[in-house]
Amino acid sequence: MVKLGQQLPNFKASTNQGPIEFHSWLSGSWGILFSHPADYTPVCTTELGRAAKLAPEFEKRGVKLIGLSCDSAESHNGWIKDIQDYNKLSGNFPFPLIADEKRELAVELGMLDPDEKDNAGLPLTCRAVFIVDENAKLKLSLLYPATTGRNFDEILRVVDSLKLTVQKKVATPADWKAGEKCMVLPTVKPEDVPQLFPKGVEIAEVPSGKKYIRLTPQP
Repeated sequence: MVKLGQQLPNFKASTNQGPIEFHSWLSGSWGILFSHPADYTPVCTTELGRAAKLAPEFEKRGVKLIGLSCDSAESHNGWIKDIQDYNKLSGNFPFPLIADEKRELAVELGMLDPDEKDNAGLPLTCRAVFIVDENAKLKLSLLYPATTGRNFDEILRVVDSLKLTVQKKVATPADWKAGEKCMVLPTVKPEDVPQLFPKGVEIAEVPSGKKYIRLTPQP
C-alpha cells in the first residue's frame, strides 16, 4: 500500500488504448488512478460516465485520468459502448482503462476489497482513488467499498484544494470550494502575513482569545 508522499511505482500495464508505463504516461501532469470491481457492473458504469463528463474539467486543471478494472482490454472496449450509451456520451472515450486481469496491480497497490467477491470467490477490486502529482507522489487516497459509488464532484473539489495548497501557504476549511476564503497556515508568522496575503487577513475572535483562525481570500 502506497502512503501519502510516497511515489507510485512506475508500473507497466495494458490498457484499452495500448500499453503504458505509468510515469511516462503522466508526462509532467498530475494524475488520478481509480479502480473498479469489474466490467459490466452497474455502479461502475455510472462512475465512469460521470468521470468522462468531468474529463474536460480535470484537463483544465492539468490532471490526467486513468481507470483500472480486472478484465481484459477487449472487454473494456465493449463495456465503454454501454457506458457511453447509458450516460449519453459521444465521441472517443476520454481516458484509458487498465486491464488488470490477474489482479497483480490491484494487489500491489492494496486495492482489493476482502468483503466483496466475484463469482469465482476472488476478492473484488475496491473503489480506490489515488491522486498523484507530476512526480507520481501520492497526494490523496480514498478507498470505497465495492457497493458505494464515488462522488466525482468531491474528487474535483479536492484537486482544487491540493493544487492550491501545494503552491500557497493556506489550508482549505470544511466544505470549501474554489473561490471561497482559505485559512492561513499556523506556521505563517504574523510579520509575514502582509507580504504573503496582500488581499488581507481576517482573524476570527474565539473564547480562548487565541488568534489561530486566520481567513484570507483565495490567493
